Amino acid sequence: MVRPHPATLREALSVALTVGAYGLAFGAAGVSAGFSVLQTCLFSLVAFTGASQFAAVGVVAAGGGPVAAVLAAGALGTRNALYGLQLKPRLGTRGATTLLAAHLTIDESTAVALAQGARGEAAERHGFWVTGAGVYVFWNLFTLAGALGAHALGDPAAFGLDAAVPAAFLGLLWPRLVSARLVVVAVAAMAFALAVTPVLPAGLEIVATVLVAVAFGWAP
Repeated sequence: MVRPHPATLREALSVALTVGAYGLAFGAAGVSAGFSVLQTCLFSLVAFTGASQFAAVGVVAAGGGPVAAVLAAGALGTRNALYGLQLKPRLGTRGATTLLAAHLTIDESTAVALAQGARGEAAERHGFWVTGAGVYVFWNLFTLAGALGAHALGDPAAFGLDAAVPAAFLGLLWPRLVSARLVVVAVAAMAFALAVTPVLPAGLEIVATVLVAVAFGWAP
């Protein structure tokens, strides 16, 4: 069995701990939106796709129904399927291992795995598994801590925790605005969401902003 490259382990674990800590915000956001501690923790255990989780909770917090929440989460979650197409040949998984790999296929496990290309296929596999498993463990531990903390405080709005969803979502979005075009897309999506809020049911305005991304994607 090939031992993981020390640099690969270092990169994977640093990413896992840093990203997993965001689970603290999700735990607080889930309880603030009206989920119980158990429901919030099960969400992280079963869904395990951070941005989609925040999107779903954000829709519920805004008064949206389950259909709107699922649509918002699903729109963001489709990217994981595209990651799987890239990773499957590299990981060489079969049977139940493929299902486990699919559950751990997220932005971070994909990024760390693909960044190991110069170190060989073994390093790519190690990067994927260590990052994916590490984020999963830390994300769920921090989700529990955030949910318990928010639950113990009582009314989340009294402590400003009702702002946890938009604040955490902004934290996920901000580092990705690396070009003027992406900034324009983000501003256009925000303006569109504000414009359609009076005419759409609560939560659907978030789903509708996908149209803005599609329009920019088709533009030259």
